[in-house]
Amino acid sequence: MFSKVPKPGRIDTLIGKASRVNGDLGFAGGLHLDGAIAGNVQAEPGTPSSLSVSESGTIEGNVDVPSVMLNGQVKGDIHARERLVLGANARVEGDVFYSVIEMTLGAQIMGKLTQLPAESQEMAPAEAVGA
Repeated sequence: MFSKVPKPGRIDTLIGKASRVNGDLGFAGGLHLDGAIAGNVQAEPGTPSSLSVSESGTIEGNVDVPSVMLNGQVKGDIHARERLVLGANARVEGDVFYSVIEMTLGAQIMGKLTQLPAESQEMAPAEAVGA
């Protein structure tokens, strides 16, 4: 069950190591972050979106994305309705809401962990069909 290594998703948007975004960021598809975002990060509702944050990536704001792979730092709450994968260098200063979570030894969370009810897992695909 846990032996599957998650495949990196398709990357539609890349924010490089030398880049900094000030303000909220909305996206659809795949977003890979090597730089910094000072603002909230939100996936377009009803889209199969994913966020991957490298060791050099930082977010100062809330994250609301169905699938998150974190190896960097987030100062804010994370809402991952499908899956959250925390690498060894992941640092979270905020509350984490998840359906499925995978943590590697070394990952740190300074906040509450809350598992989302099964209903929200089932509702997300139903909303996508109706949209």
